[in-house]
Amino acid sequence: MKFFVDTADVAEIRSLAGTGLLDGVTTNPSLIAKSGRKMSEVIAEICALVPGPVSAEVTATDHETMLKEGRYLRAIAPNVAVKVPLTEAGLRTCKVLAEEGTPVNVTLCFSANQALLAAKAGAAFISPFVGRLDDIGQDGMGLIADVVQIYRNYAFKTEVLVASIRHPVHVLQAARLGAHVGTMPPAVIRALFRHPLTDKGLEAFLADWAKTGQSIL
Repeated sequence: MKFFVDTADVAEIRSLAGTGLLDGVTTNPSLIAKSGRKMSEVIAEICALVPGPVSAEVTATDHETMLKEGRYLRAIAPNVAVKVPLTEAGLRTCKVLAEEGTPVNVTLCFSANQALLAAKAGAAFISPFVGRLDDIGQDGMGLIADVVQIYRNYAFKTEVLVASIRHPVHVLQAARLGAHVGTMPPAVIRALFRHPLTDKGLEAFLADWAKTGQSIL
């Protein structure tokens, strides 16, 4: 499964990119707003750090303006993926941009029927929001299972990008179901490294080594 980080914090992206484990980045207007910077500058800087897809989201709600914004965003860098909402106007925009060769990430997906429409519109990525569904008592991972199965049934090329990931268990569940991508906040990615037995084992190894008085170098 590919790992994307969901943030517009350039320092965090630079740090995680240094691990070699980061495959892409997703942003949205809320994350860009938190940066306090101009969107085009932030996206350009992120794209220079990460060779994989960097999702930059339109803010318009009508098709014509979405299309203009999408074409503007894709011109920032070759690895920009334009993000559009799962609305009728968003899918119309997705179809046009996809036909022009622009990868499109269709976001705010909350049903398998919506995901089916996005695939038919030529989306490169579909972003179902599992955490937000869980918040209202619905089964977020059940949606992922449905979408993965539907896409396999018809050999759609659209990748399932699991969004609104809240904790490492979501990552594990998404990987088990065969989702193509998981996008998550930096804290969740860092949590994947940690396990109390790893910490305990390392502490014991280092204590035993210190007793020898040796140095490897």
